[in-house]
Amino acid sequence: MQSFHPPKRTLMGPGPSDVPRRVLQALARPTIGHLDPAFVGMMDEVKIMLRQAFCTDNALTFPISAPGSAGMECCFANLVEPDDEVIICINGVFGGRMKENVERMGGIAHVVEDAWGTPVDPNKVRAAFVQHPKAKILAFVHAETSTGVRSDAKTLCAIAREFGALSLVDAVTSLGGIELQVDAWGIDAIYSGSQKCLSCPPGLSPVSFSKRAAEVIASRTHKVRSWFLDLSLVMAYWQGDGARTYHHTAPVNAMVGLHEGLIMLHEEGLQNAWVRHGLMHEHLKAGLENLGLRFVVEEQYRLPQLNAVQFPASVQDEAKVRRHLLEQHNLEIGAGLGALAGKVWRIGLMGASACEENIEICLSALEASIKQCGQTTAID
Repeated sequence: MQSFHPPKRTLMGPGPSDVPRRVLQALARPTIGHLDPAFVGMMDEVKIMLRQAFCTDNALTFPISAPGSAGMECCFANLVEPDDEVIICINGVFGGRMKENVERMGGIAHVVEDAWGTPVDPNKVRAAFVQHPKAKILAFVHAETSTGVRSDAKTLCAIAREFGALSLVDAVTSLGGIELQVDAWGIDAIYSGSQKCLSCPPGLSPVSFSKRAAEVIASRTHKVRSWFLDLSLVMAYWQGDGARTYHHTAPVNAMVGLHEGLIMLHEEGLQNAWVRHGLMHEHLKAGLENLGLRFVVEEQYRLPQLNAVQFPASVQDEAKVRRHLLEQHNLEIGAGLGALAGKVWRIGLMGASACEENIEICLSALEASIKQCGQTTAID
């Protein structure tokens, strides 16, 4: 065995995104103890910057020591008790995972389903609340990574509040990439991931809970089914005036990397980051359409940071093209998932990957790979 040296790739898939050198250098700083006063001070700064990124004043805002899937499970584990009714919106892979979480927590899932590539229909959500007036939570994906569609979180959360329910939102792909206003939109529970628009390695899941959600958690009648994700235990480590109770050994260097990534986000300016993702999407869109690739999602609902595209009819083996991109051009793009498997490519423009240089690499490599795999682009 020898030391592992990963190849240098351009990451333009659905995640992870490129990690800037500055964040990589931060990850390589000395490891200190997870209860060291210096680290505790940095934890407080991470909480402040995450609140700024989420646009919230929620005190209960911090990163779970695990990827975005654990953030999802944390939200459901703490808010759903046996026999609770939850309205789940499914318009892609990750809405389906929400349903699985509800059922594993002993809850009852009422599904609102929309076609893949279309946003959640607010009229269907309203009808679901009328049909299920005891529903405690509305859960949906803000930015569906499997299709590249954006749902209207502001409207959906308003409907949930109108019916006295909590809103639980998947923002894994949206945080830092498009407008997201936790307090202004009335979002009660939300989770994201470090590896997308925050430009950090995978492994951390920022979460935030409103006062309403915190009150629901405090009034539980059943123990949280996950010990590791039980907020009554976790927050004893994340809160306190300098004194923290040991819960788990936090991933110290990953936290340092997230801290640096958040500093970079706020140096750029949150709204500037949203604008940059939109501008880079327009550049990529023009090039992809010249190559004969067509978008799955209607323009008004598209995510700038996750582009699901149908490849040209001339492409008979889409996996062969993706392999060629990786092996010959060191470029990673994503395959389709679920109902879109084998039908689309997913091209990410997230965080540090949303830049002119990456777009030029992507367009050039795509055109070359389609040709070199024995197929033609629409512009031939």
